[in-house]
Amino acid sequence: MPELVAPQLVVNSRMIYFGWIPADPEAVEGLVPADLKPAANRQVFMNQYVVDRPEQTSGFGAYSLTYIGPDLADAYAPDGETNGRWWTHYFNSSPVVRDYAAARGVPATEGRTTIEVKGKKLVATTEIDGVPVIRTTARVGKTGAAVNRGQLRYITEVDGQKLSGVYPFVAEPVDPFEVVSLEFLDPSHPVYALRPADPLEITWGFYSPRSSFTYPGGESVTTEPISAC
Repeated sequence: MPELVAPQLVVNSRMIYFGWIPADPEAVEGLVPADLKPAANRQVFMNQYVVDRPEQTSGFGAYSLTYIGPDLADAYAPDGETNGRWWTHYFNSSPVVRDYAAARGVPATEGRTTIEVKGKKLVATTEIDGVPVIRTTARVGKTGAAVNRGQLRYITEVDGQKLSGVYPFVAEPVDPFEVVSLEFLDPSHPVYALRPADPLEITWGFYSPRSSFTYPGGESVTTEPISAC
């Protein structure tokens, strides 16, 4: 198999992506490197998605993924409004994708994500070594004319240098959409530090059965202050 080079294309993944206020803001802040700044409310993001068939990717093959981490302040996406993001955990089912991501500074480890939709109920489960560690339950409707599109920004670190990655996306969100519960099931796992506050406070989010993106779209070394990149 030829070496995978950036960017890679993924089309029509099934994706639930949202953010929340954490139970332990200080723990979240502690996961952000000293040269980056967490969002003022210490907001956390999480994306759980499934790519069902190899034909949906330019080279990755089928896989599933949950990634999670703190939103950043003063490190925005190209729209100047959407927070940049710092990955703290990245649970991927594919060794091919894990190697590709790790080479770009992503903390990629093994894990499996499933998304089941029955009627209006969606359940997304993240497993590590076959044990569920995160479970999202949501109410979902149907796709319509709406389309989410734009670019996201993720910061990583390779050999002591911060990288800025810009990721374009197009997604068809369902309506209505509501996260009903978010459970962190293993208090002994480090990802538990990112658990949500009680009561649950969701800050944004969507579910799309057809979400497409490049991985990544453009990368650059952040040689200037992070807010200027």
